[in-house]
Amino acid sequence: MPVMHFQVRWPDASETRCYSPSLVVQDFLAPGQRYALEDFLQRTRDALSIASERVRAKYGFACSQAMDQLAEIAHIAARFADTADAEVTVVAFD
Repeated sequence: MPVMHFQVRWPDASETRCYSPSLVVQDFLAPGQRYALEDFLQRTRDALSIASERVRAKYGFACSQAMDQLAEIAHIAARFADTADAEVTVVAFD
C-alpha cells in the first residue's frame, strides 16, 4: 500500500508530520487548506479509519499506526478546544 505523510499547522503555529497508510487522506484534506478544528478532526477520523480498514482488507489486521496517529491528532487538538475559531492548516503532502 502506498504510504503518505501530511504536514499540519496548529493554531499556535506548531507543526506535526502525520502518517497515513493509504492515499485516501487526499480525498479528505487539501494542501494549503484551512479547516475549523472540529472539521479537521472529523476529516482525519474518517480518512484514517478508512485507511486502517484498507490495511485490514489487504493484510487481515487494522493499521495500529493509523489509529495511533489519530490519537495523537486528537490529543494535540484538545489543547485548542477552548480556542475560539481555531483552525488547522494542511501544509503539504509528502
